[in-house]
Amino acid sequence: MYSTLHLIAGTGNLDLAKKVAAHIARPLAEVSIFKFSNDNTFVRIEENVRGKDVFVIQPTCRPVNDNLMELLILIDALKRASAARITPVIPYYAYARSDKKDQPRVPITAKLVADLLETAGASRILAVDLHAEQIQGFFNIPVDHLSVSRLFIEYIVEQGWHDLVVVSPDAGGANRARKFANNLNCDLAIGDKRRTGNDGNAEILNIIGRVENRVALIVDDIVDSAGSLVKMAKAVKRQGARKVVACCTHAVLSGNAIERIEASPLERLIVSDSIPLQRESTKIKQISLAGLLGESIKRIHSEQSLSNLFI
Repeated sequence: MYSTLHLIAGTGNLDLAKKVAAHIARPLAEVSIFKFSNDNTFVRIEENVRGKDVFVIQPTCRPVNDNLMELLILIDALKRASAARITPVIPYYAYARSDKKDQPRVPITAKLVADLLETAGASRILAVDLHAEQIQGFFNIPVDHLSVSRLFIEYIVEQGWHDLVVVSPDAGGANRARKFANNLNCDLAIGDKRRTGNDGNAEILNIIGRVENRVALIVDDIVDSAGSLVKMAKAVKRQGARKVVACCTHAVLSGNAIERIEASPLERLIVSDSIPLQRESTKIKQISLAGLLGESIKRIHSEQSLSNLFI
């Protein structure tokens, strides 16, 4: 059993960190983070953490490289301050899409980030909805991989939507969508999607499954530019869906993503607060991870199981 639990927050998502701290009734530790005029990041832990069990809440969202570097420096500072255990809490894990070498002369940046975190001094990792589950295997330290599925499913059930069909945008996301469908006791449909060129644009060729006169729930882990999501929503609507909604854990929403969503057939997009929203939208419903993260942190600190937090 480790001694006192300490919570430290980077600047990546202070609102979420404060909610987590409130949930477990622990204050955020004092820490100074600023940039020198030469753009170097400086960190100083303002409290004694010697022998403490420290959790560092920091998503590596936009600005990705600044937030990632800040997390690494925080870990290094804690290691040199003799913290007993250092657990980065990473609601959004950047560079996760590059998880394999699928063309010549490209990096596997998901593995590179894992190596950087371990080298900096992380003892274990607490992450949320990694883009690919095999990223857990890139680490040589324990990884607790949480899912937002339960929170989304609870919200969807509350809405009382009838004749639901869960839609996976592609075959790669079928397992995630199937879990949703099983827990909602409804059918599954899968989009036949192909990416064209080097820009990542996707073309929806077909919808496998029946969506006509039903509420189509598109399930994905990340919505970035929203191009693929909007195309899928249009394809499902063309197939006769009565209503189209979507849930995506990580709302990157780069560029004109929000404008695309607002102009699309999507009636609602359900997201978590793993990433701060750039701006509000009447079509976007944000559900907080604070309770899930807070409960997980308490259980990890007290060496309890996390298994019943999963669906």
